[in-house]
Order: sequence, then C-alpha cells, then structure tokens
Amino acid sequence: MSERVVIAGASGFIGRYLAEHYRAAGATVLLIGRDGADARWDDPAALRRAVTGADLLINLAGKSVNCRYGDANRAEIFRSRLETTRALREAVAASEAPPPVWFNASTATIYRHAEDRPMTESTGELGTGFSVDVARAWEAEFFEGELAGTRRVALRMAIVLGDGSALVPLIRLARSGLGGPQLDGRWFATTARRNAGTFHEFRARGGRQRFSWVHVRDVLGAIEFLRDRPELDGPVNIAAPEPVDNRTLMATLRRVLGVPLGLPATRWMLELGSAAIRTETELVLKSRWVLPERLLAAGYDFAYPELEPALRDIVAERELLHPQSSR
Repeated sequence: MSERVVIAGASGFIGRYLAEHYRAAGATVLLIGRDGADARWDDPAALRRAVTGADLLINLAGKSVNCRYGDANRAEIFRSRLETTRALREAVAASEAPPPVWFNASTATIYRHAEDRPMTESTGELGTGFSVDVARAWEAEFFEGELAGTRRVALRMAIVLGDGSALVPLIRLARSGLGGPQLDGRWFATTARRNAGTFHEFRARGGRQRFSWVHVRDVLGAIEFLRDRPELDGPVNIAAPEPVDNRTLMATLRRVLGVPLGLPATRWMLELGSAAIRTETELVLKSRWVLPERLLAAGYDFAYPELEPALRDIVAERELLHPQSSR
C-alpha cells in the first residue's frame, strides 16, 4: 500500500515542490484548500476523512505576508493561519486513526531583529510587532490541547529559496542594475503604523542586516529527517547553517547572474518602491539571524549549507544563469 501524505495550503511554491516530490516517490497525495482540492476548509467531515489514516500531515496554509499591512490584510493574515490550523487540529482530534506526525508552517520571523548574536531554539529571544504577534498566535493555535496520537513540529522557516520564492524579485533587481544592498535609514512613522506594530525601526547600517535562508530542498530534507526522529517535537528552526548579511546576499546573487555592478537602494527608495508594489520594507530590512540548532544537534546534513551553491542551483533551474557561468 502506498504512503498517504496530506498537504494543506499547497498552492505556493513550497507546497507544489513537496506535492511533486511525494507523488514522484509513489505516495498518494491529498490536498486541502479551496477550489480543486481533495478537501475544503469549510467541510469538517472531509477534513477528518483526509487526515484519517494519513502517514504524514503538512500544513502550509496562510495568506502571503508579501503585501501591505493594512487593516484588511492584517486580519486575513491572522485568520488564514489560525482558522486553518484550528480546523486541522479539530479534524486530527476527531480522527480514529490520526497521522503520527504533523508539520505546521511557522516562521523564523518570530525572533527579534538580531545583529548581536544568532537566534536558536534554546537561546533565541522572541520579538515584538505585528509579524511576531502573528507567529506567536500561529504556534499557540498549533500546540493547543492534547493530540495523544500525533507528534507536532512547528517549522520555523527562514526565507525559503526556490523557483517562485522571494528570490525572484531580487533577481529582477540585479538584472536591472539595482542589485546593490538594501540600506536601512530613518523614515517617518504614523501613529497608526506604530500602534499596529508594522513600522520598521531603523537599526542595521550599511546593508548589514542578517539574511537567514534555506533552500527548498532542505525544507523537504528536514521534514523527512524529523519524521524519523520521534523524540523531536515542538519548534524547529529550518534555516541553513551559514546565514549571510544583505550586502553579501546581493553581491553573491550578482556574481551568480554575471552582473558586475549593482546600485544600492536606500530607505526612501525602498519605502516608495514597496508602497508601489504593495509590500513592506520589513521583509528586506529586518535582521533575521537564525541558526538550526536542533537539526544540527540531531545530525541533519544540509544539501545546501552555503548560499552561492544554493543560488546557482535555483537560478540554473530557472534558466537564468549565463551559459558560461554554468560550465
């Protein structure tokens, strides 16, 4: 009998990657979502049937944070994470044959802006603000109550690199000549943005904000590794062991693309640009310095521990790498 894998929220590039992998491996993959899914969020009976007898449950559902944090989007970011996670928890609790392990997406953004030291599961400090509030509430919903037959692991993912990730707009910037570092600076804050926790305070200078990342192949690798280790549950950082800073990220990307120069983007440019494309400067200016302490201690061997080979793999896969650079 083939393995049965249930993936919720598989419309993004991570979910598609995981679904394609498990199908290629011969598993029966059921999708939970909206139109066209095997089970819909508004059908509790279908959710219970989907998780019953599953070998693996993965939940990635949630509105993208790559948007402006207005009232409606903030509410939907919360709702899309909390309600879907609650619906799955209730389905698992009601199942007569629940999945032995459930991986739920979380985010490394739960940690504070860090320039002084890396954040690990044991020593990391949780931050403040809207994004952190979302992450805290998401994990609290996930770990609520007892699920005696199901081990729960929260995947505190760093920026995931792959075909369709946050890397795509950075590639466009580099190719247009704007592939220099993203430089923080002073900017005015409205009372509403401060009260909502969505204003980014000026801290890191010179493009030295840390960039923690992970190749999508290692997201899959970590899930498979953790499946075989029943002693590991709770939050796990999913981040490559060699984070870089923003200046190094952009220089490495230019080198991979064969672009010799890149103009930097200052805070005022980023603020105006992010407003124009309906996103937030926090996504590039917050210093995310996260290490995968628990994975490394358990012996996980990263397929892509260093940034440049990871970028070359992804860019080559997108057929954007210059031919002479791929030899």
